[in-house]
Amino acid sequence: MSNSDLNEKMDSCPAAGHEVDLAGATLQDPEILARPNAFYWAMRHEDPVHYDPGLDMWLVSRYEDLQAVLADPITFSVEAGYKEQYAKGYIEDFKEILERDGGGFFPDAIMTDPPQHTRIRKLMEGAFTAHRVKQLEPEISKVVSGLIDKFADKGGADGVKDFAVPMTIEIICAQLGLDTFDPQEIQRWSLAITAQIGRMQDREQMVENAREICDLQNYLIAAIRERQENPRDDMLSDLVHARTEDEEHPTLTFKEVVSLARALLIAGNETTATALGNLLFILATQPDLAQELYDNVDDERYTTRFVEEILRLEPPVRGLSRMTTKEVELGGVTLPKGAHMLNLYASGNDDETVFECPRKFDMNRPNIGRHVAFGGGVHRCVGLALARMEVKVAAREFVKRLKDIKLEIPIEDIRYLPTIATRSIEHLPLSFSKR
Repeated sequence: MSNSDLNEKMDSCPAAGHEVDLAGATLQDPEILARPNAFYWAMRHEDPVHYDPGLDMWLVSRYEDLQAVLADPITFSVEAGYKEQYAKGYIEDFKEILERDGGGFFPDAIMTDPPQHTRIRKLMEGAFTAHRVKQLEPEISKVVSGLIDKFADKGGADGVKDFAVPMTIEIICAQLGLDTFDPQEIQRWSLAITAQIGRMQDREQMVENAREICDLQNYLIAAIRERQENPRDDMLSDLVHARTEDEEHPTLTFKEVVSLARALLIAGNETTATALGNLLFILATQPDLAQELYDNVDDERYTTRFVEEILRLEPPVRGLSRMTTKEVELGGVTLPKGAHMLNLYASGNDDETVFECPRKFDMNRPNIGRHVAFGGGVHRCVGLALARMEVKVAAREFVKRLKDIKLEIPIEDIRYLPTIATRSIEHLPLSFSKR
């Protein structure tokens, strides 16, 4: 498609382009964090691999450049990028607190590079088979229905606090086999972990978050020790007793099990809760779409494509970091060795050269499955099947049980968590009536 043809098509699309002064903008700005699409658009058109001085990071905004990064996990290192991002500015103090009070400092095993990452993924495979996730659908439906029943007669609820967060926490805890848990405590732990890659915490907040993570790790360590002696049919036991034919490293180390259990608990609820908040926002602000979903709620193909377009339009993960291991050209920019990067998956999903009218919800897109909401390459999200299932069941049960879903505050009053890693709605007051 020629540029003139593309521009003509974009003129009829919602929020096709905006004026943003990149020189004076940073992703750290709370207003840009909350409403980033104009910033993404400006980068893709003017400076697709853009240096953000506020973050001291290179922001990768175009779909094709993201694909180049995802295809080369050696040049663009997840491990180095993640280490540079984690507890940025406070890492030594952070480590000291965890080693003293939290059972140890356990680097994220899933955030490594091949060949170590290849071994880790293989040992995790048993916990996330498609067959196992499909078997969970009735259980997920029961959780969702139970939560909706608690507020259906009240005519209103907070879509995040009353639904998205407790739903995802209950489901991931059940899968891990964590029988005794406090949902509010787990939410605090989730926010504390997310803050470590969010680049928005000060030292006082880091110390408080580190204390929360100590509690999280002590909780998980006790459960892991119990599974070592008494395995069960749950994901935690899968990790503890996983084996491969690798003669040198046939099992996960204790440190790896702790880090993976922590990652599954947090990513298994925080990012999926973000996706659910986005789902409910769309249902509440696009009533025609909510009605169309209701009319097709028993059509498996329809609901599957509906979920994919939700994930493309509003991906739960804004972006994740990488670091160059050598000098490399990307998007017309020569990056030095050690360049810290942020892969903006949300911008890739908004790239109009790949997705026509990207701000429009269109589940009839011929390339609906090309979105990068779950990343890509060897580091593609290991829990994507479970996340998709949770969003699909939530969408289905919500419209089956509730109608006239409306947002009870102006859209511009919605606030988001202060993090560059996700775009998570803090509160989502809704009104509705029971079907």
